[in-house]
Amino acid sequence: MKRLYVGNLPPGTTAAEVRAIFTRFGDVASVTLGTDRFSGRAKDFGYVEMEEGDAAIAGLNRTELRGNTLTVCGARPKTAVGAETETMSSRARMK
Repeated sequence: MKRLYVGNLPPGTTAAEVRAIFTRFGDVASVTLGTDRFSGRAKDFGYVEMEEGDAAIAGLNRTELRGNTLTVCGARPKTAVGAETETMSSRARMK
């Protein structure tokens, strides 16, 4: 399963709309749109999980959706809040 980042989504974009766009490139397991934790309103990004994401990246990155140029790429793995990243570890070793 590949997790894709989708950025620069136009305002009002729904999960169903994102799913329909990505389904052209394979079966979509899930769509999650970023939301503001205080207002609950959708942000301009989301994540799509699908088996074969490379075709979706090639076919959708830098395409337009209602006037916005989408960014579609492989998502970075989740890290725990406050977790030390590799960069931070490297800096700590330098001291």
